[in-house]
Amino acid sequence: MTDPIYAIGDIHGQLAMLEEALDKIASDGGPDARIVFLGDYVDRGPDCRGVIERLVQGQSEGRNWVTLKGNHDRMFQWFMEDTPRHDPHLLVGFHWFHDLIGGVETMASYGVTFHSQTRLKSIHAAAKEAVPQTHTDFLNALPTSYETDALIFVHAGIRPRLALEDQTEEDLVWIRQSFHAYTDPHPKLVVHGHTPVEQATHYGNRVNLDTGAGYGNPLSVAVFEGTQSWLLTDRGREPLSP
Repeated sequence: MTDPIYAIGDIHGQLAMLEEALDKIASDGGPDARIVFLGDYVDRGPDCRGVIERLVQGQSEGRNWVTLKGNHDRMFQWFMEDTPRHDPHLLVGFHWFHDLIGGVETMASYGVTFHSQTRLKSIHAAAKEAVPQTHTDFLNALPTSYETDALIFVHAGIRPRLALEDQTEEDLVWIRQSFHAYTDPHPKLVVHGHTPVEQATHYGNRVNLDTGAGYGNPLSVAVFEGTQSWLLTDRGREPLSP
């Protein structure tokens, strides 16, 4: 029998939803359950700091948790460098503090607020004072993928027809269209988030667990045994199949 592995979609600062998800997993798999978090812990939601603190706490307790890097986590990570770095994947005119991205909410959760005329260097200096070193260490240590014999967990997806060992961080945290359009089998079933859907969906070669928690929609949790999968709900397991 294959040990179950649990996956949690994009959290985006929704600490209460995260705690509910962890309770569901504990009820199904016990306190030592293996959990993969698919990234995007920050931005948009109300308690980004609390989410990261909860994940740091779990790791310090020795929980069997894998916390993957999402594109929003990388934007936060890069902002916290000695010289803030802009993600060149963003469209012209977009940046971490754009209304649609969510950096404003992340900084606010650390007590750093500002107005549109504030200079970036002032926000950066305040963030350096407010964000605990354990949180920046957490961001800097996030891996971009996790594999089992049958599954690969990533934030955004993989580049089709490219060997898993040759995938780039850029694709693993940002890819969309070419990954979504590909319907042939991948080397392994891909479990991902990144692109919100109305409900967790199994497409045959991939499973999308981002159901828009950052916008106040439910946070999805799935459990996998080999390539078999179920959505974890208040009523227990419900089949998640193509």
